[in-house]
Amino acid sequence: MKIETLATRPFQDQRPGTSGLRKKVSVFQQAGYLENFVQSIFDVCPDLAGGTLVVGGDGRYYNREAIQVILRMAAANGVLRVLVGRDGLLSTPAASCLIRKYKTNGGILLSASHNPGGPDGDFGIKYNVASGGPAPEGVTDALYRRTLEIDRYRTLAVPDLDLEQIGSVPLGAMSVEVVDPVRDYADLMEHLFDFKTIHELFNSGLFSMRFDGMHAITGPYAEEILVRRLGAPHDFLLNCRPRPDFGGGHPDPNLVHAHEIVAMTKGAHPVSFAAASDGDGDRAMILGRNMFVTPSDSLAIMAANAHHIKGYHRGVVGVARSMPTSQAVDRVAEALGIECYETPTGWKFFGNLLDAGKITLCGEESFGSGSDHVREKDGLWAVLFWLNLLAMKQQSVLQIVTEHWRRFGRNFYTRHDYEGVDAQAAEGLVAHLRGLLPGLPGRTLGAYPVAYTDDFAYQDPVDGSRSERQGLRIGFSDGSRIVFRLSGTGTVGATLRVYLEAYEPDPTKHFLDTQEVMGPLLAIARELAQIEARTGRTAPDVIT
Repeated sequence: MKIETLATRPFQDQRPGTSGLRKKVSVFQQAGYLENFVQSIFDVCPDLAGGTLVVGGDGRYYNREAIQVILRMAAANGVLRVLVGRDGLLSTPAASCLIRKYKTNGGILLSASHNPGGPDGDFGIKYNVASGGPAPEGVTDALYRRTLEIDRYRTLAVPDLDLEQIGSVPLGAMSVEVVDPVRDYADLMEHLFDFKTIHELFNSGLFSMRFDGMHAITGPYAEEILVRRLGAPHDFLLNCRPRPDFGGGHPDPNLVHAHEIVAMTKGAHPVSFAAASDGDGDRAMILGRNMFVTPSDSLAIMAANAHHIKGYHRGVVGVARSMPTSQAVDRVAEALGIECYETPTGWKFFGNLLDAGKITLCGEESFGSGSDHVREKDGLWAVLFWLNLLAMKQQSVLQIVTEHWRRFGRNFYTRHDYEGVDAQAAEGLVAHLRGLLPGLPGRTLGAYPVAYTDDFAYQDPVDGSRSERQGLRIGFSDGSRIVFRLSGTGTVGATLRVYLEAYEPDPTKHFLDTQEVMGPLLAIARELAQIEARTGRTAPDVIT
């Protein structure tokens, strides 16, 4: 088969964000757009030539077509072997699992995570390195620079491959191995968790649950693990058939978009436990009977109870959280006498810490948590961790959370998202805040004395790299915080995120309403940032 070298022209908008390149499907469908980005990966990662690559995606619209483009280009660029999930499907954590287990040179993952899918929805692509984690900033910066100068790409002029049957097929000099997308990941989960104890919980007659796959990638994984291996009845699963448009829904496991299972944890006959995972399977929302567990609390509770879990019975060597995530896990780390690292948002920042053996668990407030078992956040892993914990402790979610708060205190926490804000207005808001910060320490805002302000910067303790302008922080003397940050995961305009946190050690106040507790801090945040005047928004689109 003859390799074709085709002329192309650069696109100016291919800078990867915190989780790769995300754009509307129609943008990726432009002639040369996907090809330019993929060729840039091969150009800046020469070790892929003669190596092995993992390829797969979350099954959203355009996944099938993009997989075929990538396979032809991989063969043309000298890759010798590709592992691809059957039908081109792989959850993000499962792809990381394959990269690590089979010691491949890297992986190309297709997903826009929790963003909507369909012909009018979003698409995304990112490169993961040999550790299984997202490419670090040095690689993504080089990748972006290459996209600005690229003038050709390589491919093969061959028909699409059949990816429905497991087995090996040749593509030029390259071997394409179609693999079961679930098996290796499910085997890893069975190694980490006590499946026998969870099975006994499911068969006790005293436990009920619902897992919402949100018509996304985790459906087949949940069916294999929860039903086939753990013996759960099928009615424990909801929306577990993946669809290219996620059934017309928004595959973001939060209180707004996963309202169906939230309702199932309330009322006269609530289920004992509920969870939802997102588009590519790397996030999870955890719920108990009349109890929403914030992702920040979930991370802290897992860290405090890891010794109960088979794969973590020796405890944890350290923990890490993204800067906007609440400081709940910091208190656990202090009690355990272990290090707690604060990183920028983006899972790639945890990679060096995990590879260096400095941490065991890590997480972000955006419903993502994980451990050293892979190098991505992992939604179904978090669900299994909680199920194992419930089975071992023989307690409800409410009891476990209440017990944790009683020991460590409660970090009240909420995030207000203003989505699709005009990008120029959002940048102006941030610039305005950045100018205010130096004059705030020593002042009192409302009833809150300001202890410090900064624009968060991170010095990586492993490789010494520095990441600046990662979010604006206002810290108060009582431990409360306001954080402002523009998110890098959207495809239209900008998403302004306002994070509010207040610590409460008094158990008699632990069940106050979160939004009422945050009312004074929210008023300060809105006034300081001039949110309504600068964005025209009188209320956030999503509150979690």
